[in-house]
Amino acid sequence: MRIFREPLFHFFLLGLLIFGWFFFLNPPAPNEGDDSKIVIGNQDVERLSSQFENTWRRRPTPVEMERILEAMVREEVLVREATKLGFDQGDSVVRARLAKKMEFLTTSLAQSMVPEDSVLIAYFNENADAYSLPPEIAFEQLLLMQGDDPDRVLAALAEGEARANLEKVSLLPISMSLSSLTAVDNTFGRGFFAQIEELPKQQWTGPVTSGFGAHLVLVTEVKPAALPEFESIRETVLLDWRREQSEILTVAQLEVLKSQYEIETPDAEVLAEWSLQ
Repeated sequence: MRIFREPLFHFFLLGLLIFGWFFFLNPPAPNEGDDSKIVIGNQDVERLSSQFENTWRRRPTPVEMERILEAMVREEVLVREATKLGFDQGDSVVRARLAKKMEFLTTSLAQSMVPEDSVLIAYFNENADAYSLPPEIAFEQLLLMQGDDPDRVLAALAEGEARANLEKVSLLPISMSLSSLTAVDNTFGRGFFAQIEELPKQQWTGPVTSGFGAHLVLVTEVKPAALPEFESIRETVLLDWRREQSEILTVAQLEVLKSQYEIETPDAEVLAEWSLQ
């Protein structure tokens, strides 16, 4: 059924698991509602101990655990006092961090999704241009000396004269193996690849111009743009698909959450007047 493929359905179905997982890792304090009481339970000790072990690859000693708990108490006291003073209100850094935590839930949701191969293959085909390998070309080139007659040089090459006697000395490579547009243009200047990719193969042709002068070119091989096999880039496609799903679910999540509020914003005329002030 189509509903099972809708992002909003995925959000509601898996969102419950993600929010449940989040609250399991970040349980409400047992003394919630009582600002005068701070309680650190066994679950907090286990969580902090696991964090220490993941970092240092060993369990904390009793002394280290006391210090960790003291740091937790210190943080809790400072956070509560800051909240009482309203430091969390209007603080763009705090607000941005809270928003990022909410977005993290949606990202986690997308990362947990395991699509069928048929879904990935369809995504792969729909975005074929993004995965196509660029065309490549292999060639030899001869940089002409100023005043040279290209036809005369072409004739000399055809008669077997050594190219060293015909070309201008330069630091440019005399040949390039299969290379992309970027590699060729970075070496010879923008537009050089486009000039030579349609030249006939296995014969000297020219002249072709670059920022260095006029060249005669012998194209030896052309590899056209090609779409790789799906299996060879399956993981890349999966990452891209999940990234897109994360964006879709973020929009869906925000719309659902926004529907719970009555939102008022200045109308277009007010904004237009404000911008002119």
